[in-house]
Amino acid sequence: MNQDQKRVAIVTGAARGIGAAVALRLAAEGHAVGVVDLTEADAAVTAAAITAAGGQALALGADVASEAEIVAAIGRVTDELGPPAILVNNAGFARDADIADMTNEEWDAVMGVCLNAAFYATRAVQPHMVAARWGRVVNVSSISALGTPGRVNYSAAKAGLIGFTKALAFELGEHGVTANVVAPGFVVSDMTAKTARLLGRDFGEHQEIAARSIPVGRVGYPEDIAHAVAYFTSEGAGFASGQVLYVAGGPRD
Repeated sequence: MNQDQKRVAIVTGAARGIGAAVALRLAAEGHAVGVVDLTEADAAVTAAAITAAGGQALALGADVASEAEIVAAIGRVTDELGPPAILVNNAGFARDADIADMTNEEWDAVMGVCLNAAFYATRAVQPHMVAARWGRVVNVSSISALGTPGRVNYSAAKAGLIGFTKALAFELGEHGVTANVVAPGFVVSDMTAKTARLLGRDFGEHQEIAARSIPVGRVGYPEDIAHAVAYFTSEGAGFASGQVLYVAGGPRD
């Protein structure tokens, strides 16, 4: 990457898993990265890995469901690294329950982190992108957007991200800003490990079972998702906007 192509990126939920892989990949592309997670100490692990590899990173602690905290984190990135040109809204978590048993708190908590946070962060960074007439917003959804039993909150939030992204693509396209969705399938992560525990399965066995239903014959890894995000944030992806890319080892409707 040429020096004039280096940009500032922000990745939420970047302490581990998909978020960490995305942050590391964007740093490898030459971008300075604002690494955001719930605590600065957690974010610092990924930031340290970036700097150890010769990159530039800033660790930030923020509850992304809080508008005040995410706006403050973006302000620090702007002050210390420069105006953000790339935003990856990756933060998310699940609180599973059938709808009959799901509480308002479980609904609101998932909506706050998985959907509201993307709104707060995107609204805060878009003035910088519009002013520069260049920007990339990538929202990490899930195949759960197509519906998953026991996850009406998570499915609704991840489906909401898709509609949010398509509207952004219409609104911001004339300003040189693209917005796209990466929707992972089964990816080795803390979330899928938790599911295995709830089912009483060894995590290795859980992965083997999942792989049998995936056309490519294997489960996904955080780096698989990072590859897709890297494309959507690239200079060459300027004509791709409002798209949903299922990175799931096979086709999805």
